Amino acid sequence: MSDALFGRYIPGTSIIHALDPRIKLVLSLVFMVTVFAAGGWIGLGLCALLVIVGYRLASISAREALRAVAPLLFIVVLSALLNVFFVQGGEVYVEFGIICISEEGLKNALYVALRLLLLLMGMSLVTLTTTTLDLTEAFEKLLGPLKVLHVPVHELGMIMGIALRYLPVLSEELRSTYRAQLSRGATFTANPFRGGLTSLTSLMVPLFTGSFRHADTLAEAMEARCYHGGNGVTRLTPLTLSARDAWASVVVCLVLALVIALQFLI
Repeated sequence: MSDALFGRYIPGTSIIHALDPRIKLVLSLVFMVTVFAAGGWIGLGLCALLVIVGYRLASISAREALRAVAPLLFIVVLSALLNVFFVQGGEVYVEFGIICISEEGLKNALYVALRLLLLLMGMSLVTLTTTTLDLTEAFEKLLGPLKVLHVPVHELGMIMGIALRYLPVLSEELRSTYRAQLSRGATFTANPFRGGLTSLTSLMVPLFTGSFRHADTLAEAMEARCYHGGNGVTRLTPLTLSARDAWASVVVCLVLALVIALQFLI
């Protein structure tokens, strides 16, 4: 957790970095559909190949890719464990009382874990290769038609951008608070009956206090710069589509078509 890259941007000049952020957001949604549409190992293999190629083109190592999804890996582990114990079928490997681990349970657990891991890594590739300002701008542009319905599109994009930007800040704040409490002689334990709740409170209270302080500082900075929403906002480098965006769209849509076709052929 201390070295997690979730929500951070890794600078680069790769093809993935150069893609239009609007295309990245749309293709990330298409990739989500592709992962959930995969009904077999071959379909997941195609999705895994797409993710590996994406990280390879972005020049992001496997270690950095895993660090990016580290805070959310507990979801993958929890989902896998639920499938191990609640899905039954095939040969039984372990049976002890109500606990039963079977062949189908292990296969299903591995399948679900791989699907969730691919989903997290595919979505994190967008945040790792796109700045917060570009993501906010792309989100606002994609939801632009909703302005007719008086939806606060700019404010929603600003909220998303601030949330992404402050995830690493809160992680660093938590690490600093943890070290400060250790230096003061505090002890931390995961056992709730041996001071676990008290130790958690000694971390959460300063963390929330620091979060409110950051929010006040941000609000004062925006007021000092005469921020009035999206009125009159200009951009130094406007978002433009290029041929590489078209090729990326074709590749992702082709993988989706192959995954859907496999449902009928196998």
